[in-house]
Amino acid sequence: VQLQASGGGLVQAGGSLRLSCAASGRTFSSGYMGWFRQTPGKEREFVAAVRWRGGNEYYANSVKGRFAISKDNAKNTVHLQMNSLKPEDTAVYYCAADAHLILSSVYTAKDYDYWGQGTQVTVSS
Repeated sequence: VQLQASGGGLVQAGGSLRLSCAASGRTFSSGYMGWFRQTPGKEREFVAAVRWRGGNEYYANSVKGRFAISKDNAKNTVHLQMNSLKPEDTAVYYCAADAHLILSSVYTAKDYDYWGQGTQVTVSS
């Protein structure tokens, strides 16, 4: 399984970016796909996740109301629409997936089996 993340870049505070994560090698029909972010010297932090079956969405409090996760089952792809970006959103963003994840593990990076390569998001003030 390979996850290919794209869409990062440099944006001014208040701007928007859309990240995408395309999965190849298997079709996900169960489990979750999520986004995490990491800054130097810190642990990988949960951002958002979506359940493949049913589409339930989960967000970190820090991004709730600003970010929206969505999925395209036909394309095996998940998107993260990021609006009202803040300088503190600056990080490398990683997508992750796991077909057997349970709800209690959605927020925990170490419980995901598959990871994308990361895409840099920089928000200038």
